[in-house]
Amino acid sequence: MADELGKIEKPGLEQYRGKRKLYVVPLIYGGEQAPADYIEKYERYWIQVTEQINAQSAKVGAIKRIYHESVATGGKEGIEVIEKMKVLSHRIAREKVDEGAALEALEEMELVDECMDWERCLMIGFFSHKVAETVTKAYRESTAKRYAQISRRIDETLQENEIGVLFIREGHAVQFAPDIDVFMVAPPALDEVHRWLRNRREAKEEADS
Repeated sequence: MADELGKIEKPGLEQYRGKRKLYVVPLIYGGEQAPADYIEKYERYWIQVTEQINAQSAKVGAIKRIYHESVATGGKEGIEVIEKMKVLSHRIAREKVDEGAALEALEEMELVDECMDWERCLMIGFFSHKVAETVTKAYRESTAKRYAQISRRIDETLQENEIGVLFIREGHAVQFAPDIDVFMVAPPALDEVHRWLRNRREAKEEADS
């Protein structure tokens, strides 16, 4: 089970020294059309993520590997891919690369595209129960393959004693290698984002009803 950054007491840090460590950062998106009050929380979230990662790095060591959802190429080209996503994770990724970390190719784009296509099919809805079952099964199978690929790639590239950071959307089902200590990055602003999204969803449901 993953620990949460900011909730690990200093004496307990010794148990993590010398092991492979991975910080998992929920990938929160902004959007050009997002309301100003949401953007404020979104930007504060990424500031707090940066602060937590830097504070932890000062205690246990620098980040050596960077992994990002939907990125299938490493190095400078990978950074450019992240920047085109219009998500503030690119600032952290670039900063850590400038400090000597390696951005690794994480995904196989064929699997990513397959999952996205099945997901779009699910969002359309169905008249046929048989078709719904078929598409749901295909989506689950392709998603399982994708998460297995992510897990395998991290296990192959994160070396002994190294620290990595993974940017990935919440709700993922990646199973990490048992010898990797996983820490969830969950700053206070993450709860603010969740609350904003929940209130907006409830207001829409009330208006629709």
